[in-house]
Amino acid sequence: MHKFELTLQGYRLTTAEILYHMPDHPTVLQSYIWQELDIAPKFPILTRFLCFWRGNLEGKLHSVRVAARGLISPTELKHAGSEFTLH
Repeated sequence: MHKFELTLQGYRLTTAEILYHMPDHPTVLQSYIWQELDIAPKFPILTRFLCFWRGNLEGKLHSVRVAARGLISPTELKHAGSEFTLH
């Protein structure tokens, strides 16, 4: 499905800042930025990514900060009352 269609179905641009412990130096935190279209407030795509992270990557998660913003809302889409053509 195209991203534009997803935004019309309620998906929002979701950005997550993921702090994790470096595998070789557990006392050092590293930052990773993840961004994708997802559905707030449950964020199923982010949750699936974090489950993948925990199961397959060595860096232990420290914290996740999430921000979501709708790119297009239904109130922003309006039908034009008329059409003008310029030659």
